[in-house]
Amino acid sequence: MKMPALDQAVLDRRAELASALRAIVGNAAVIDRPEALRVYESDGLTAYRQVPMLVALPATTAEVSAILALCSGRGVKVVPRGAGTSLSGGALPLGDGLLLGLAKFNRILDIDYANRCAVVQPGVTNLAITRAVEDAGFYYAPDPSSQIACTIGGNVAENSGGVHCLKYGVTTNNILGLEIVLMNGEMVRLGGKHWDAEGYDLMGVMAGSEGLLGVVTEVTVRLLRKPETARALLIGFPSAEAGGACVAEVIARGIIPAGMEMMDRPAIHAAEEFCGSGYPLDVEALLIVELDGNAVEVDEAIERVRAIAQETGAVSIRASASEAERLAFWAGRKAAFPAVGRISPDYYCMDGTIPRKRLPEVLRRMTEMSARHGLRLANVFHAGDGNLHPLILYDANTAGELETAEKFGAEILTLCVEVGGVLTGEHGVGVEKRDLMGTMFTEADLAQQQRLKCAFDPDGRLNPGKVFPVLHRCAELGRVHVHRGHVRFPDLPRF
Repeated sequence: MKMPALDQAVLDRRAELASALRAIVGNAAVIDRPEALRVYESDGLTAYRQVPMLVALPATTAEVSAILALCSGRGVKVVPRGAGTSLSGGALPLGDGLLLGLAKFNRILDIDYANRCAVVQPGVTNLAITRAVEDAGFYYAPDPSSQIACTIGGNVAENSGGVHCLKYGVTTNNILGLEIVLMNGEMVRLGGKHWDAEGYDLMGVMAGSEGLLGVVTEVTVRLLRKPETARALLIGFPSAEAGGACVAEVIARGIIPAGMEMMDRPAIHAAEEFCGSGYPLDVEALLIVELDGNAVEVDEAIERVRAIAQETGAVSIRASASEAERLAFWAGRKAAFPAVGRISPDYYCMDGTIPRKRLPEVLRRMTEMSARHGLRLANVFHAGDGNLHPLILYDANTAGELETAEKFGAEILTLCVEVGGVLTGEHGVGVEKRDLMGTMFTEADLAQQQRLKCAFDPDGRLNPGKVFPVLHRCAELGRVHVHRGHVRFPDLPRF
């Protein structure tokens, strides 16, 4: 996609801002060359691309504070960015804004085993936290499939989960403290190493705020003791509906597995070809159920889940006999997204959450949608908490297929809301689901959410264009019914 040329006024403004930024972070930490800016033109939602006006790469909280204060004073918009793995366009740049890259914030500052926590910078990858503490028998529980690359700051922004979130919770359940910088440059500390934060739950507000409220510069995370025993079951079913019924029955009987993941036939075959995890290839759905705790407890839970699987029509059941085998079961699931990339030129990864009991119905209706839209579908999802990740397979080089995939995806998300679920589980709203917010929230709901943003960012300079389909000016939000003083965002630049 060829970007329009910038007029001279914009070029002059960019040069002036770049000079001021270099005075804060140095020459090398400001990027303004067109070819270098293209590195940042999209995140994991590659269907939309926009070259930023400028990129700054601060290395300290003081530099972040100075940059935000500078941009606030000059009326410059700012988009924070971590590793760029967001699948909802949360880090999509602005052509007239600064992209604030936090890759240099990559140090683990403190590991405190006595208080079972670690203090890390936002650019530390998710997996690096566990790697740093595993020799002492600890780990960090949230484990998104992108954990080798995604950063803890982005995890906070999107409230990320992972395959073990059913039992151990998502990011908001596993952080103790935050250091954030507001748009005006003010630094704020929330919580700390203590178990419970005082006052209002502002950390709960920040987790999942998608970069709209403040820039995270430090995170204190909970560390957990590695369980004594962990075993996994690999269960094959003749249909996705049967697998969904097993999921609902396991939870209904009071069993809370550490993880409960499901894949359908296309995803199973792609993952097995990619990883060789030993998945059965003659089933329509595959359920991975992990139980952890002491050895006796785990053995009993394994047998209870085995019995439920047999009752709900399982055609194959295999329990891991070693730690290596357990890890192999998970390797295929965690590599499912790149594996699907081998069977389709492109795929659109969705993210919606539904009540568990509606899983069989939703799977059936998604199959019907697939036939109607003429696009294949591979399902990979966190079955235990109802967080679906349907992968819509398409070819961007075939005219109209991207648009069809987007319509298909919007229909899936609308279905999630229809059955009592929500638009997102862990990928966020970003720009991807922005225009669907009205299917879930009333105008009054959205106005109230924007009042919260106004308390943190009254001029709306931080990551604008994300989450809200219509941005109301803060002065107008004092009214109960908002009809005036708003900005409707333009169409997004597509690749």
